[in-house]
Amino acid sequence: MTGDTGRRAGSGYTGVVPVVRELKASEFSKANDVWVDYHNTTGDPKTDRIFGAFLGADLVSLARCRRHSDGYEVDGVYTPEDYRGRGYARLVLNALIEACHNDGLYMYAVSHLTEFYGQYGFYEISEKELPEGVRERYMWAVGNLGGVGVVPMLRTHTNYI
Repeated sequence: MTGDTGRRAGSGYTGVVPVVRELKASEFSKANDVWVDYHNTTGDPKTDRIFGAFLGADLVSLARCRRHSDGYEVDGVYTPEDYRGRGYARLVLNALIEACHNDGLYMYAVSHLTEFYGQYGFYEISEKELPEGVRERYMWAVGNLGGVGVVPMLRTHTNYI
């Protein structure tokens, strides 16, 4: 499917409209290749649901929902620099939320992106409100999340925007 290459769509993307969908386990290696530039993030088919935006064969944006024993964490929201500013992360995040919306979704948002995630119903919470399994990832920064530039956030299935 293609869009009008001369117009800006509502969220800022232009040109060809990407295909947005959940990745199959056999495609996780494609996500891992893209995430190499994002803290060497990797996907695990046992715990993760990964959503991506594809332009042809190119994976241009990603988001991951990781299942912990006590909650679900959104992370790995990433668009390579060459594809930024076109709304691809918005499309991928929408797909993730639509697929995982019945569950509370936790995240550690980079401080300057809390407003962006707020548009999707995420709101700031205290560290203590994070499930232990989600909190585990940042145990090294307990009590100083602001110092490392992240903010705990939650989106519940009842706070749709």
